[in-house]
Amino acid sequence: MKLGFIGTGEITKAVVIGILGSKLKVKKIYLSERNKKTSSFLRKKNKKIQIEKNNQILINKSDWIFLAVTPKIGNQIIGKLKFKKKQVIVSFISTIQLPELKKLTKNNNNIVRAIPLPPISLRKGPVPIFPPNKKVKKFFSHLGTVIEISNEKKSLNFWSTSGMMAPFFELLNTLSKWLVSKGVKKNNAQNYITSLFIALSESAYNHSNKDLSILVKNSQTPKGLNQQALRTLQKNNFYKTTTNVLNKIYKRLS
Repeated sequence: MKLGFIGTGEITKAVVIGILGSKLKVKKIYLSERNKKTSSFLRKKNKKIQIEKNNQILINKSDWIFLAVTPKIGNQIIGKLKFKKKQVIVSFISTIQLPELKKLTKNNNNIVRAIPLPPISLRKGPVPIFPPNKKVKKFFSHLGTVIEISNEKKSLNFWSTSGMMAPFFELLNTLSKWLVSKGVKKNNAQNYITSLFIALSESAYNHSNKDLSILVKNSQTPKGLNQQALRTLQKNNFYKTTTNVLNKIYKRLS
């Protein structure tokens, strides 16, 4: 299998690193030169990786093509490129939906939208794909947990929640900084906070087949610290604001 990536940002970087650490049998990985820093970094990691200055040559050499550019760039360049009829095309572009992608690529049968997130470099995390596709599902099953979506409108819900990564990391950053302000060494503060949230996330994942509100209930004691924190955040509309943010992202994607 020969893979080609048009666009070399953080998502391409994460996906390629995940591929290199997986059991996927890949002969070549072609990268566009657009982000020279990232493409050069990845090329040094494995001899299978080759940088191509010309996107059309990259397409001609590849069995699968991954579109990993911004929506603006995607609209500018994709329609000018010629894709092979049997070529599998996987789009990471958030706001270009399937009908438009089919029109731009002139490919009606083998195009899939996917939502990989940075933890894919560790071969962890969800990878929603639309529409369901056996080949693409098998591929991404080596890199994370594949979630097949049969309705494109519903896929926008997953795109929306993927926009909460930065707010999550900022929460960790805020908690770490607070510990530092109280005299805790930065390294210790960050290790404590990240370790705490890894444990909480694993606990939540292990209970994901149940209602998550049970975890909310069980993590509190009457008049305890967690109850105080939760009620204060609720009083300040923290969670309502989170829902409003998701609604605005969804509206933008729609």
